[in-house]
Amino acid sequence: MEVASILHMNTGDGKSSYASNSLLQETVIRKALPILEHIIKGISNHDLFLGQCFKIADLGCSSSKNTLLVISNIMDIVIEVCKENRYKPPQFEVCLNDLFGNDFNTLFKLLPDFYAKLKKDKGKHFSPCFVSAVPGSFYCRLFPDQSLHLVHSSYSVHWLSQVPDGLESNALNIYMAKTSPPNVFEAYGEQFKTDFTKFLQIRAEEIVCGGRMVLTFVGRSVVDPSSDESCRLWELLAQSLLDMVKEGLVRELDIKSFNVPIYYPCEDEVRNVIQNEGSFSLERSTTFHVNWDPQDMDYKNLNDFDGPSQIHGENTAKAVRAFTEPLLTSHFDKSIIDELFKKYKKHVAKHLCNTKTRFFNFVISLAKK
Repeated sequence: MEVASILHMNTGDGKSSYASNSLLQETVIRKALPILEHIIKGISNHDLFLGQCFKIADLGCSSSKNTLLVISNIMDIVIEVCKENRYKPPQFEVCLNDLFGNDFNTLFKLLPDFYAKLKKDKGKHFSPCFVSAVPGSFYCRLFPDQSLHLVHSSYSVHWLSQVPDGLESNALNIYMAKTSPPNVFEAYGEQFKTDFTKFLQIRAEEIVCGGRMVLTFVGRSVVDPSSDESCRLWELLAQSLLDMVKEGLVRELDIKSFNVPIYYPCEDEVRNVIQNEGSFSLERSTTFHVNWDPQDMDYKNLNDFDGPSQIHGENTAKAVRAFTEPLLTSHFDKSIIDELFKKYKKHVAKHLCNTKTRFFNFVISLAKK
């Protein structure tokens, strides 16, 4: 699978779009804000605000209002830190990166209102902000040497550069699953290690000495890669595809040849790659959970399949569809998607009425050595 040419969030602003179903990602961005504040204050101690332009890259930016929320948060913190230290706020250069299929047009249409709000809110403290797009894989070089002061990425680094090799034995699973043989877990783990190492090596060339990265991604809180926390969301999607095999709508052979290019690492895996690669020091890290449906604030079991779990199943299915549909349609026929996610929301609802499985999230800040 050519991930760089296929992977993107659902485009536009319709009912199945990422723009309309990205509350989960917004919730995660807001929860990661304290780490962002901490590392920007750390940057100020290195006098990186004293230049005329502060250059930021948002990797895997996608195409919703969340992208501009990230920019606003960073600018607000920088301006506040400058006021506290009696610096003149710098100009901002913001480089928005995502893969080639990203809906940059929808993102650009949000910019006029964004610029107008900046001028209104900042008043005399307004510093010009110049936004540009940098399409391409962040597993390749994107920026000139020593040109970035701050790199941000939320809910992107857990996406792999490719489907791992050697997954033929994964049978009718579309990701790691409890029934997967050991070599499947090993292949996914090795692919993450290779990709994350390359990601760090490349960013080390692009970030100035003393510059920072803030990375937020889905992980797992336990070593076992077959835990519900890591695999259950995808096992339910595989079950939905198998339901369609029974109805003659999907070929079993097509499921066997499809695997999702994603990996949710444990904390030791992340730390080991950072230490072994050696270009960055891990300054700070935190973890938190978010429910599959971020609108569900009750994290206890409901045991109510006819009520709230149905709503949470539907909300979760919409969110998952927003970031998986392009991958699925590239491999299966687009005509199956509506029916697939009808089945999926039922499986998710049934699961959630018994177990409130949640996303386990890492936020880490890294300093360039």
